[in-house]
Amino acid sequence: PSSPAAAGAPRIAVLVPCRNEAVAVGRVVADFRAALPQATVYVYDNGSADGTGTIARAAGAVVRREERPGKGGVMRRMFAEIDADIYVVTDGDATYDASRAPEMVERLVRDDLDVVTGIRDHGERDAAYRRGHQWGNRMFNRLLGLLFGERPTDMFSGYRAMSRRFVKSFPAEARGFEIETELTVHALDLRVPT
Repeated sequence: PSSPAAAGAPRIAVLVPCRNEAVAVGRVVADFRAALPQATVYVYDNGSADGTGTIARAAGAVVRREERPGKGGVMRRMFAEIDADIYVVTDGDATYDASRAPEMVERLVRDDLDVVTGIRDHGERDAAYRRGHQWGNRMFNRLLGLLFGERPTDMFSGYRAMSRRFVKSFPAEARGFEIETELTVHALDLRVPT
């Protein structure tokens, strides 16, 4: 992606919105720091009452708080505050495999893409992608295919690598978990390479 760091290594930010994820957030931070050692991991603690921020900081993350509830609001704030060339967004509950992040970043850069979406493996991890959610996701993916002429594979995935130009053009309005839908629709509407 075009950036001031195009001649050198791109600045990568791993963004982790969290609310009461003390059980898993330390592992998430450690796994992403190992997978992308050149990246800065930011955990945005969304009013946790279980020590999420303290655990994330001890694991090596830069921790910030957002008291207004809702994942959409947290992501809007992350996108506004963090300056990077590449943004990797993941969840704080260890749903997504950090070891795949370098592959996602490499694909984003190599193919000059704006969004790479990590697709959840529903064959092995029912907790990450329950049966009813699989059906609903397929239906919404088909609907978007009809509306935009291009069908996403997992529009509700919370695991994405995105270019600076995409993140800084994103007019986030979502307050909660509809943020993933909003990201997908924005990419389809702008017809950015994904």
